[in-house]
Amino acid sequence: MTMAELLHTAIKGLPAPKVGKVREVYDLGDELLIIATDRISAFDAVMANGIPDKGRILTAMSTFWFHLLQHVCPNHLITTDDERIQVQLNAPHPELYGRSTFARKATPLPIECVARGFITGSLYKEYKLHGGGVHAFGLPEGLVDSDRLPEPIFSPATKAVEGHDENLSWQGAVDLVGKETAERVRDWTLQLYSEAAAHAEKNGLILADTKFEFGETSDGLILIDEALTPDSSRYWDATLYSPGKSQASFDKQFVRDYLEQSGWNKLPPGPVLPPDIVAKTREKYLEAYRRVTGEVLIREPAVV
Repeated sequence: MTMAELLHTAIKGLPAPKVGKVREVYDLGDELLIIATDRISAFDAVMANGIPDKGRILTAMSTFWFHLLQHVCPNHLITTDDERIQVQLNAPHPELYGRSTFARKATPLPIECVARGFITGSLYKEYKLHGGGVHAFGLPEGLVDSDRLPEPIFSPATKAVEGHDENLSWQGAVDLVGKETAERVRDWTLQLYSEAAAHAEKNGLILADTKFEFGETSDGLILIDEALTPDSSRYWDATLYSPGKSQASFDKQFVRDYLEQSGWNKLPPGPVLPPDIVAKTREKYLEAYRRVTGEVLIREPAVV
């Protein structure tokens, strides 16, 4: 049965988790237990309420991509099998079903690895200000919002503890992680993006851009965090794609658009999202999952 939103977790017998905007990470010694909650953030603030089942969608979608793209690079996934995970907890936690991941430990790199196949968002804003030479990408003149780029680009960014991530030049990324590591994650990022975009396109979706995180282990670099979810990616409806404007999307843009006209001052804490925005956002996330995987994750309406 579908349950109401899960905004926080509490697992007795385990150390307090590291709490992010969406995920709560429990350190189990050799492994991590990652719980995807139903929290949703926008403009660097977490909203007062969440999107029921969002954590389940993120977990299932990341798991799909981790398996599909494991030939490109190693990743942190050990298992998302609820029975295997539950036996290691001190008591039953049915609220964690479908949203739990056992993962390998890694030390995250201090950069976000962004791949862009289309110009939109922060890159388009910088392009309008600085032209095609922004961050030495050598983009052609005359591009409009949502145009397809001549070829996908690697667009690294800082990982801000507070405030907005900022786009980096290639040299800026090299300065932070070293040339060899920067080249490795660039190549992985572009291959992951290209293969994912081709898969999405076959299913009626345009993968405009996405971001990955990588971490260091004793065995080398691995892909960590999440992979190609609506939280970390821009998915557009291919049948409605039309450059020169914002696109019909399957991601958080729907929430951002609502907040832009809501009167909220964009300072934490985030406001309560109205029921219709919650319901429509949930539908968009579920539809993105269905199109990407070809499967229906949840059939019942949310309990709110």
